[in-house]
Amino acid sequence: MDVSISTQEGRAILRVAGRMDATTAPQFERECAALIESGERHLVAELSDLEYISSAGLRIFLATAKKLKPLEGEIRICGMSGLVREVFSLSGFISLFAIYPSLDEALAARP
Repeated sequence: MDVSISTQEGRAILRVAGRMDATTAPQFERECAALIESGERHLVAELSDLEYISSAGLRIFLATAKKLKPLEGEIRICGMSGLVREVFSLSGFISLFAIYPSLDEALAARP
C-alpha cells in the first residue's frame, strides 16, 4: 500500500493505493495520527487507487473519525469503487462517513 499526502483547500488529502489489510492498515493509521497531531482536523481519503480493504482497514477509518470528532474535525472519503465500495456498503460503514464520488466534490462540500 502506498499513501501520499498533500494539502488542498485547507484539507489534508491522503491518496491511498494498493491493498489495505492487517499488514498495511497500521501505516495508514500512523499517517492519520501524525496529521492529527500536527493540527490537521479535516482529512480526505482519496481511494480511487485502493484495490482492497479488509476489516482492519475499516477499523482504522473508524478510529480516525473517533479521534477527529472531539476536535470538531472529520474524515471524508472519496473515489471508492468496486470491491472497496462493496466492503464499505456491506459493513454498513457507508452510512457512517461523508462519502463523495470525487475529490473535487469532497473538497467543495460544506461541513
